[in-house]
Amino acid sequence: MPPPRPSPLQNRVQPTGEILADPARGMFTGNRGILTFDNGRLGTKHWTHPHWIICTLIHPKGRYHGPMPVRAWTPLFFLDEAVALAAGHRPCAYCRPKAYRAFKTAWQTARRSTHGYKQIDQALHHSRVTRARRQIRHHTEADTLPDGCFIWHDGTAHLVLHDCISPFLGNGYGTKADLPAGPHTVLTPAPTVAALRAGYRPRLHPSAETVTTIATLRPDCPQTHPCH
Repeated sequence: MPPPRPSPLQNRVQPTGEILADPARGMFTGNRGILTFDNGRLGTKHWTHPHWIICTLIHPKGRYHGPMPVRAWTPLFFLDEAVALAAGHRPCAYCRPKAYRAFKTAWQTARRSTHGYKQIDQALHHSRVTRARRQIRHHTEADTLPDGCFIWHDGTAHLVLHDCISPFLGNGYGTKADLPAGPHTVLTPAPTVAALRAGYRPRLHPSAETVTTIATLRPDCPQTHPCH
């Protein structure tokens, strides 16, 4: 009998694009092709094709998506859809057809195009990662970003939501703070930011809305501020 596989596997995707071992459960799984593991650790390949998708945990036919058979795709996991988008994925057309159509419509509106999934995936692949497997980041004014984006702030990834930011903690989101002023490093690929700005709304972990304590409360900050 083979020894039990290490748990957790290195299959939890971060908004920075890193793939770590994390025991916390995620809301979504996803696909980058067939990946290999050695004693629970991910091999050198972090993708084998450019079609990076965000899938439901439950297969459309009613069964759990994993474990996958040999020579099928290798499931990765995300806290929520905003994390998956930041890492460069997009909704799956098969198991999430409504989300895919909404994303494609927002993408086409933002780019004034008729792109299908092949063109979307090609554009995303050029915008999300270098050949050295490093996340491609860009800079913009934080107050121009739509909800659902991730920025790099104070040494960690933060979700932008309702004029506030919340740090990514792996198993949820932490204490909210006011959206910082000025240009910031954006983790979410630029084409995906444009799709979010054009109206796509990702599904977020419940903690994104329920954590309401502001980190740096100012005396002049009204109680009706979104961070409260």
